[in-house]
Amino acid sequence: MNRSIRRRLLAAALASAACMAAPAADAPRVLKKVPPEFPAEAARRGVSEGVLKASLAIDGQGAVTQVTIVEATPAKAKVFNDAATDALKQWKFEPTGKAQTFELKLVFQQE
Repeated sequence: MNRSIRRRLLAAALASAACMAAPAADAPRVLKKVPPEFPAEAARRGVSEGVLKASLAIDGQGAVTQVTIVEATPAKAKVFNDAATDALKQWKFEPTGKAQTFELKLVFQQE
């Protein structure tokens, strides 16, 4: 990854809830959050929880242009990747005029 791109960590709350975030002081300001749904495929496979870290590329207008799953637990199942990617692509951030990248963590738990 380009070293000139700053990476930040943003912690998000439970994916089954309203994806509440505890932003770092220098994290981009979130204007719209779309919580990922708990995948039915995970429930069918007996996976009741998981954690993933995603890297988001954000354009200068605050739109998410790319979501990359950095790591996921359980890694083998990959049942949360699509749900997280679909939701995160809908997030909107405060426009800064500059492209930026940061990371966030999502926690999935079946209610």
